[in-house]
Formats: sequence, structure tokens, C-alpha cells
Amino acid sequence: MVQGQTTEPDLEFIRSVQSMGGADLKKCYQCATCSTVCELSPDDKPFPRKEMILATWGQRDRLVSDPDIWLCYQCNDCSRRCPRGARPGDVLAAIRDYVYRYFSFPSFMGKALASPKALPALFLTPVIVLMLCVFLFAPKADDGGYLFLQSEVIDFNLFLPHSSVDALFVFGNLMIFLFAAIGFTRFWRAMRQSGDELQMSFLQGFLRTIPELLSHARFRKCGANHPRAIGHMLLFFGFGGAMITTGAVLVFVFIPHYLSLLGMESSHSFFQVPINLPHPVKILGASSGLALTTGGGLLLYRRWTHRDEVGATGYADYLFLYMLSIAGFTGILSWLTRLSGVPMLAYSNYFVHLVCVYFLLWYMPYSKFAHMIYRTLALTYARCIHRVG
Repeated sequence: MVQGQTTEPDLEFIRSVQSMGGADLKKCYQCATCSTVCELSPDDKPFPRKEMILATWGQRDRLVSDPDIWLCYQCNDCSRRCPRGARPGDVLAAIRDYVYRYFSFPSFMGKALASPKALPALFLTPVIVLMLCVFLFAPKADDGGYLFLQSEVIDFNLFLPHSSVDALFVFGNLMIFLFAAIGFTRFWRAMRQSGDELQMSFLQGFLRTIPELLSHARFRKCGANHPRAIGHMLLFFGFGGAMITTGAVLVFVFIPHYLSLLGMESSHSFFQVPINLPHPVKILGASSGLALTTGGGLLLYRRWTHRDEVGATGYADYLFLYMLSIAGFTGILSWLTRLSGVPMLAYSNYFVHLVCVYFLLWYMPYSKFAHMIYRTLALTYARCIHRVG
């Protein structure tokens, strides 16, 4: 005799999914068109039909630990073909946004990044910290005034000393990465509790996932929203290039400088700042900023003009895209305004650029930024259980 099972819906979860972009969730009547048209869905237990069932029933715990929601790249073939307009692609995107908040540590930060009401306070934090760095550490002239206000030479080190910027970058990121690791560990453990047996080690699954992430192979299989893959690749490699540029300056310029201050006379910078073209690091930095600005602009433009194809993405998506695009644009302007000869224009733009950079980095575990790690973990797990090849 078949045993019955009582299902208790999580109504708060259903409301959250609907408010975060899955407003049409309840229109689904389980025709399975979405799973049929999806080029990425496995033949065995295909998505997103089963995820639509679970979301309608408010099965939060099963969904937040479901790797299949990360196998979806929201090409929205399913949403365009849905006869009821339930928009499964938007629903899965909303569930992914919910995951950032669900596993976040501390949990109130996940709620803050999901709420437009908290945005002023979130911006105010890096603004205040950076302003304090200017007031406390910017070098002063003999008359007590700040040198950057008196000097006709534009030098960002006079405005925001590199030592304070580096300290915020290193120590702030160490703390944030620790918090992020807690959330990512919770997510991995939740997936493991599904009971599926691992067919390979985490390292093997991870190494097989890297080529897919770099090539966007699965992403480029998407049909209706294929141009989105181009914008996404520009953002991905643009941000990677920006991080490499920052790391190169830190390793080859500032760390040797700090070591020399500690008495290691043999340490010396490999090149001097400011860096200008045609230096390879400047070429990489400028190219990365251009890629971030172009990729973010392309994705935003498609969201404004092709909503049916792209999907009604939620607040978290727009916030992330705006911040990345502005960070890339102001990064390029930091170089151009330094060459302009107008000190306050250069310093103001540089300040805005750093606010955007620290906003992205310090809030990474709680924002759309975190999807890069969650998707990597989900794809790794899916390979470990032979869910994907």
C-alpha cells in the first residue's frame, strides 16, 4: 500500500520567491513544456518542471539545496514557450537570489542586500570608512592643510594613501572571505544531505568544472537569450582582469615597498606608480575596465529593451550590474581624469570608484556576486554525482 506524505508549505518562502522575480509562479499547471524545450536539462529528472512543483508547494529546504537550479542559466527558452506565462526561468532566478540570503553569515546582511530600503546604509559604510582614511591619513603641509588640496600635481597617494587603501583591501577581504566561506560551506553540506553518492572527489569535480566556467560552454547553448552569454563573458573576464591588475600592483609595487620600510633593503618595486600606457599592467587594467563597462551596459540594455527574452530579473540582479558597470567606468575615468590636470575632478571620481569597489567586495557573500561561487560549487557537486558530464 502506498504511504501518504504530509507536505507543509513554507508560505514566507513562496512570497519571497514571488517578490524577487517569480511573481507568476502560481500560473504553472505542470504541462512540462519548460523541461522539454530546455537544451541544458538532463533526461533524468529534468528541470525546471520539478522545481516549479516544489516552489508552488513552498518546499524551501529541498530547493535551496537543489544543484539543478544552478544548471539553469536563465536563457528563458522555457519562459517564452510556457503556455501559461508562468516564466520558469524567472522563478529559478528568484530561488537563486533567495539562496544568497538563506545561507549568508551573518544572516541580517543577506536580508539587507535583498532590500532596497537598506541601500543607503550599505553605501554609507564604505563612504564613511574612506572619508575617515582621507581625514586621518592624507599627508598634510606645514600649515596643517592637506597636500592634495594645495598641490597642482594629481597624486592619488596624497588624497587616499595607498597604505590605507591596501589595508582596507587586504584585511577587509580576509574578514569577508571568512564570512563567505561559512555560507558556502553551509550550501555544500545542504547539497550533500540529499543522499546522492559522490562518484569522484571534490577536487576532481572542481577541476572538470573550471574549463566550463572559463568557456561558458553550457551558457552558450542557450537559445533565446544567447547574446546574454557575450555580456556575461565580458563581465567575467573584465572582473578577473581587474583583480589580476590589482594583485599585480600589490605584489610588484606595494609589498616590496612595505618590506623595504621594514628594513629589507634588498626589496624594491618592479615598476613605479602611476602606471601609464603602454605598460602591460595598464593595458590589462584599461581593457578590463572597458570589458566591465561594455558587458554591464550590454546586459542592462537587453534587460531594458528585451524583457521577454531576458526575464524580469529582480533587484539583486540590477544592483550588481549597476555597481559592476560603474566600477569599471570610474576605473577608466580614474586614469583619464588624472591626465586631465583637474585635481578635484580626479579625486572625486577616484573616491566614487573605490566606494563601488569596496561595495562589491565587502558585500560579495550576500549579493549577486556570490552566484559565481554558488554556481561553481553546484556544478562541481553535479559532476561529482554524475548529474552532468
